[in-house]
Amino acid sequence: MPSKHQVMSLWGLVSQMPPEKLQRLYVDFPHHLRHLLGDWLENQPWEFLVGSDVFCHNMASTLLSATVQHLQASARKQGEGSAILQHISTLESIYQRDPLKLVAIFRQILQGEKKAVMEQFRHLPMPFHWKQEELKFNTALQRLQHRVGEIHILQETLQQGTEAGQVSLHSLIQTPANGTKPSEALASLLQDTVGELEAVQALVLKRIQIWKRQQQLAGNGAPFDDSMTLLQERCESLVDVYSQLQQEVGAAGGELESKTRAALISRLDEVLRTLVTSSFLVEKQPPQVLKTQTKFSAGVRFLLGLRFLGASSAKLPLVRADMVTEKQARELSLPQGPGAGAESTGEITNNTVPLEISVSGNCCSALFKNLLLKKIKRCERKGTESVTEEKCAVLFSTSFTLGPNKLPIQLQALSLPLVVIVHGNQDNNAKATILWDNAFSEMDRVPFVVAERVPWEKMCETLNLKFMAEVGTNQGLLPEHFLFLAQKIFNDNSLSIEAFQHRSVSWSQFNKEILLGRGFTFWQWFDGVLDLTKRCLKSYWSDRLIIGFISKQYVTSLLLNEPDGTFLLRFSDSEIGGITIAHVIRGQDGSPQIENIQPFSAKDLSIRSLGDRIRDLAQLKNLYPKKPKDEAFRSHYKHEQIGKDGRGYVPATIKMTVERDQPLPTPEPQMPTMVPTYDLGMAPDSMTMQLSSDMVPQVYPPHSHSIPSFQALPPEESVNVLRSFQEPHLQMPPNLSEMSLPFDQPHPHRGLLPCQPREHAMSSPESLLCSDVTMVEDSCLNQPVGGFTQGTWVGEDMFPPLLPPTEQDLTKLLLEGQGESAGGSLGAQALLQPSYGQSGISMSHLDLRANPSW
Repeated sequence: MPSKHQVMSLWGLVSQMPPEKLQRLYVDFPHHLRHLLGDWLENQPWEFLVGSDVFCHNMASTLLSATVQHLQASARKQGEGSAILQHISTLESIYQRDPLKLVAIFRQILQGEKKAVMEQFRHLPMPFHWKQEELKFNTALQRLQHRVGEIHILQETLQQGTEAGQVSLHSLIQTPANGTKPSEALASLLQDTVGELEAVQALVLKRIQIWKRQQQLAGNGAPFDDSMTLLQERCESLVDVYSQLQQEVGAAGGELESKTRAALISRLDEVLRTLVTSSFLVEKQPPQVLKTQTKFSAGVRFLLGLRFLGASSAKLPLVRADMVTEKQARELSLPQGPGAGAESTGEITNNTVPLEISVSGNCCSALFKNLLLKKIKRCERKGTESVTEEKCAVLFSTSFTLGPNKLPIQLQALSLPLVVIVHGNQDNNAKATILWDNAFSEMDRVPFVVAERVPWEKMCETLNLKFMAEVGTNQGLLPEHFLFLAQKIFNDNSLSIEAFQHRSVSWSQFNKEILLGRGFTFWQWFDGVLDLTKRCLKSYWSDRLIIGFISKQYVTSLLLNEPDGTFLLRFSDSEIGGITIAHVIRGQDGSPQIENIQPFSAKDLSIRSLGDRIRDLAQLKNLYPKKPKDEAFRSHYKHEQIGKDGRGYVPATIKMTVERDQPLPTPEPQMPTMVPTYDLGMAPDSMTMQLSSDMVPQVYPPHSHSIPSFQALPPEESVNVLRSFQEPHLQMPPNLSEMSLPFDQPHPHRGLLPCQPREHAMSSPESLLCSDVTMVEDSCLNQPVGGFTQGTWVGEDMFPPLLPPTEQDLTKLLLEGQGESAGGSLGAQALLQPSYGQSGISMSHLDLRANPSW
């Protein structure tokens, strides 16, 4: 397995593969020389020098010289003998006659290495993809500039009218027939160059779209480099080429037919118009959940402002911010959509700001610091849609005249969709609408259409990303957590992860349907966990002291065979934003029973922390499986003052106790008849995980087992001076051995397989009316667990750390037009495949790993 510092390059993966797998790639270029080149080879534009024109030949000659210099430097650095240096000199002499042949050889080697890496690792490093995208643009821009130079030489030749110049030029531009006139060659060269300009412009627009999509994913917590420097440099470079071409077309004069000249001018004007309008972007998005009568800020940037407004002495134009509905946003996306004067759907104060030129910052932008939405005009909603599902946007607009001809330019930029609320109790549902839209919207959608049903794997990615970003931790959710969440959202008792691989989850299941037997939706419950963990439990979660996402019944099966005082922490199923302590106690007959203390809310934990509450309870001894509680939680204990304080007072401290009026009752004799007989499926000699004293508590491994279902379990109990009482006693089979649950393992990076959306059975509405219905959590583990090897756990060294996730539609945008199909053996990969780079997340990154070529 490649190490972390090597996997940022393609060569870092190739060098870890068995040599016999790659030997056939180095027939035309020696393997030992390929090693000397290392990752330098993949950082050159071999794949984009296709053709045999003058530009490609000149580039190939330059690359040949650079290759020889790099080989010689690497050979000397590694202490290679004179034989290697002689070999390098021979190689140079061979390819000097035809440097394009070396380009073809290296292109073939890189394609073979990419294919081999895909077959073994199932992805390519993300930095490799971004580097290839950069090489493609830079090579295309250099070719474009070379074409402009050819046009200029031809213009001069036509003006001079020298025969020798014409012959030299014809050789240069490789005219198709000997009888081609210079004027015809000029027209053809101009048309080809404008076509190349349009192609390079498409690359720039694509990169702008990717930046905007990454900005939207950042709303859910995805990492995002918000720098716009690269985009601005690319736009400005194309404007420079546009200006040069416009001058050449003007200078051609009578050499071009009027019809040809008009067509060229029209195409150039369209390039400029598209570039200018596409370079007006929302740099700082307004809050996506926006409350009326609350100040907020936003900002826009005009990437070409320095070019078109920087030298102007006139007053800079004003930018206006208006609220628009989803319907108005759709109209704006049409070719003949309404102008900047579209009616606002809400009243925004302080909504005009002038564009400002910052020479030091090299930008042209407008920052709205004190926007305030006074009121909102609600539009007619569809079906059962609530006000928190109604999406709006802020439209930023400005206008000015361009150039000596005073060409009117109107710029518009639409913010990401937002939900307007008037009360804090709408915040939770509004966040659900935004989370769904950010995660599952398509790149070039009609505003603001989003899928109603998405694959469960994508939902897992989204929940994990949101959890890590909201809590501020690099410890993500584990596969076992996703299994519990799937059981909860689907109301499904299946224990195998594979049972949910091909399932899809709907918006209704996410935040419209009430969970069975509860008074809240899945998202409302999950958001409560997010808020509690962020406010009170971040350090506990990051230290892997909280199992959290686990059912009460699974806790019972884990703890019943543990010593008295063993406990673990889980999030409450029945309350929003609560965490409970489940621990082992003994009945009057000495049999083990499980007690769940009433969940603690954020308010409870603000009075006394979780660590101090655990210290207060003497009956809690070991964090599951066998870590002494003081060892696990010592860093979370608050220092207690001993003696009088500076004013002479004896300190008073709040302590937590769990009280009961009478000893725990002996289990009812009829209890076994209520619970079906079951077998955990573990041999008597099953191994129990042993932990050294310096290990953090562990996360449970996925053992194969069966757990009975319960009916009418008592609610989770109260804390402090309130009562708490035991769970119903379970009759255990005689052959049950100890069950271990390691919980200090880092994220195992177990990727879920890709899924195809499939309809599934929905629970009947009538079931919500049944008072004696069997709860999902009460029977969720009555089948054997599938998909895991019994008694084993995934160690950190078995899978590499992963890059943060983003969206697969970015892949499509980056892959299109790259010269090769993304299908076949290099086709799109699983959403949750391992990747290399940053640690702590088991999810896909910007999924360009299947890209065979740029």
